[in-house]
Amino acid sequence: SPLVTPVHPDQLAYVIYTSGSTGKPKGVGITHQNLARLFETAKTVFEPDHEDVWSVFHSYAFDFSVWEIFGALVSGGRAIVVPSMVARDTEAFHNLLVREDVTVLSQTPTAFQALIQVDLAASVAARAVRHVIFGGEKLEPAALGPWVKARGDQLPQLVNMYGITETTVHVTWRELASEDILSSDGQSPVGRALPDLALSIMDENANTVPAGGVGELVVAGMGVARGYLERPGLTAERFVPDPQNPGARMYRSGDLGRPGTDGEIFYLGRNDAQVKIRGYRIE
Repeated sequence: SPLVTPVHPDQLAYVIYTSGSTGKPKGVGITHQNLARLFETAKTVFEPDHEDVWSVFHSYAFDFSVWEIFGALVSGGRAIVVPSMVARDTEAFHNLLVREDVTVLSQTPTAFQALIQVDLAASVAARAVRHVIFGGEKLEPAALGPWVKARGDQLPQLVNMYGITETTVHVTWRELASEDILSSDGQSPVGRALPDLALSIMDENANTVPAGGVGELVVAGMGVARGYLERPGLTAERFVPDPQNPGARMYRSGDLGRPGTDGEIFYLGRNDAQVKIRGYRIE
């Protein structure tokens, strides 16, 4: 039945905790507007339809799952929830991709490297997959070399999406071509911001760094979250006023990036003592 309780766009849709297994957990408050606009703006670069089958590979404690679940539902597609034991067994997961004819696959680069080996050795490849979307950690394009040499770069489409929980899952979109992978110089291209976001690279004085410089990735626009649950001090530190839009805020990511000469952005790593081990961010 239709909902009878009105939902305001600025009300919370969910809270997801970030920062991994150490440090005080940070609950990020995402509104309905934050979430709804993600899928509206993604339509400008990505066109899923009702025939697509999405694998829900990630835990709902990780916001990559938000993209997987609602990406399928709002486009009228099918969401295949991957059992946790299957997600830990690459061969079993590959069998699921083949059996269910999954077309949209979201993966961390680490998980996909294992899947490459299984798919290339399998008697039946996961040929239905038409989009592979990377996120969650730094992508080293050279690691995709065996896949591209065997399968090419056209089907499936390989996409790198830089994203942050505090800016609603995804920030950028970058389709990868063979030359990015087979002639990789070790850089991790994340492309450009989605149309309703702005991604800047700033120095410690909040000045935009020139092409070739290094600075902090700062995100502005409709995806910036409400803040951290019951953490006003930390919210004020990370969610700062946007000088270009009075009354709006930007999110200081703590990630380092470098702008290219053509406006493209390359991800470099962190500007603090935080590291990522097996997908967990450790303070």
